[in-house]
Amino acid sequence: MDPGVLSAIIIFGSILFFSTLRIINEYERGVVFTLGKYSYLFNPGLKILIPIIQRVVVIDTRVKTVDVPEQECITKDNISVTVNAVLYYRVEDPVKAVLEVENFSYAVSQLAQTTMRNVIGEVTLDELLANRDSVSARIRSIVDKQTDSWGINIEAVELKKIDLPESMIRTMAKAAEAERERRAVIIKAEGDVIAAKNLAKAAEILSSSPGALHLRTLQSINDLSSDQSNTVVFAVPVEVLKTIEGFDNFLNGKVSLKKVRKNDKK
Repeated sequence: MDPGVLSAIIIFGSILFFSTLRIINEYERGVVFTLGKYSYLFNPGLKILIPIIQRVVVIDTRVKTVDVPEQECITKDNISVTVNAVLYYRVEDPVKAVLEVENFSYAVSQLAQTTMRNVIGEVTLDELLANRDSVSARIRSIVDKQTDSWGINIEAVELKKIDLPESMIRTMAKAAEAERERRAVIIKAEGDVIAAKNLAKAAEILSSSPGALHLRTLQSINDLSSDQSNTVVFAVPVEVLKTIEGFDNFLNGKVSLKKVRKNDKK
């Protein structure tokens, strides 16, 4: 046999032999078709295919990430928002993922986009901002149910970003400022009520204790003495005024000294 022909046969045979060998990694599964019909599933390891007759579609079973593009959504209270999300899924059944849908990764992305718009349309803006986790869980539940027939399990869905119109941001800022002012007014009013109760209680104690008002007056005078102001106001208790009034009446001969002293003791 011609050496050139023999070399060509050897090369062709080597290529044909190595083309029958496939290595399936630990995180992969191989869906084998024989003459276009599904035959069996390749597990990890070195596998041999029948040339021309058989082919294999290798599926990665690790968790995949799908970045759901920004979507213009309308909330239940008719506010336009732009939402971006990320979805995590895993192929649980490689056979279904190959046989039931043409491109499962693209299909999952499209399904997540439409589901996200529908779910956001069922909630108000306040619910969307306050309950992002529950909205994400709702989207995950719907998408996971739809992809069960594709052999795909949705691990999680997370809302990455929620963009509001500029006018809505300004309105929310004004509402937050008004809420803070309302709380400040309420807190101040509550403080005034507590202060008034304490003052009334202090006045009651001072009026019921003999000499307490005089001590309070002396304390006030002591506080005023530390002030650098040129004007000093002395607070004279009512009892002192009554005593002075009694002496004045005595000097004018209207009452006796004994009665004045009696009134002073009172």
